[in-house]
Amino acid sequence: MVEFGGWDMPIQYTSVLEEHRACRTAAAVFDVSHLGSLRVQGPGSHARLQAALTNDLDRIAPGRAQYTHLCDPDDGHVVDDIIVWWLDADDYLVMPNASNTDRIAEALGAGAGAAVEGRAGSVVDVTATRVVLAVQGPQARARLEPVLPAAAAVPRFGVAPVTFGAVEGYAAGTGYTGEDGVELHVPAAGARAVWDAVLAAGIVPAGLGCRDTLRLEAGLPLHGHELGPGITPLQAGLAWVVRFDKGDFRGRDVLLAERERGVARRLVGIATEGRQPARQGSAVLVDGTAVGEVTSGNFSPMLGHGIALALVPPQVAVGAAVGIDVRGRTLAGEVVTLPFWSR
Repeated sequence: MVEFGGWDMPIQYTSVLEEHRACRTAAAVFDVSHLGSLRVQGPGSHARLQAALTNDLDRIAPGRAQYTHLCDPDDGHVVDDIIVWWLDADDYLVMPNASNTDRIAEALGAGAGAAVEGRAGSVVDVTATRVVLAVQGPQARARLEPVLPAAAAVPRFGVAPVTFGAVEGYAAGTGYTGEDGVELHVPAAGARAVWDAVLAAGIVPAGLGCRDTLRLEAGLPLHGHELGPGITPLQAGLAWVVRFDKGDFRGRDVLLAERERGVARRLVGIATEGRQPARQGSAVLVDGTAVGEVTSGNFSPMLGHGIALALVPPQVAVGAAVGIDVRGRTLAGEVVTLPFWSR
């Protein structure tokens, strides 16, 4: 167990490798309650979120989830990447990363003003009242079906209410592993019963260690690594999350200017030779000259060699041979298409 974003979190239950393979081959459950939960409700909620977030809620509807960003209005960097669960008309769950809940709540509240035109509405932090469990893997739905059939049936990026005995919550077809699966948002008082039932269904508990190796194999960004201060959605290869045609939102002007002039760097995947992984902060070399920096690196259990994400100049294209300086030793690598691994 380790401290993570103010929570005590498990690194592993058995081993990172075993849990990683369980998720890739069968099903695993992650306690991801360190994620925040903001309940945004009332008239004007839609306008409030549209004015703050980069993606366009008008592209979805109640009963759907959407990946989006909240950006800094001055330089466009990603303050946080967020999943929005649209539960019902004027009723949303906004789910930020562990340490960002307060600042997202503040941004949504402070941004209400003109966006909601004086109409009522609320942003309430409900993080302490619930638990979030991510059930992931190719057999996740089949194993979950006898326990929570409504959750097993929720479509990818769908949202639906679920009931387990007296426990009432929500499920969404979302996750962070590159596998199919669902995330459960249930009251804290009933979470132990749901957890025990999920384990009894043959779903393996997994910790933060393999959650990181899984998301890295899937080429998914992690806040504080591929997203955060100095890194915009366009640099992170996530331009599809920014809907310039929806109207004004935080950071729109600076992101539009960056799009027009072109990004100075972009996120790429690098496959390295051997088992030794690159680490965050390692220099990326082209012809012996440092041109960029690794943002995340690890050993890939599925591929059997090192993989890394890095920010490099746009001209460093897929197929380019690069080196990574790891404490004075140069690892040979190649820029590859993301994701590193997919089913």
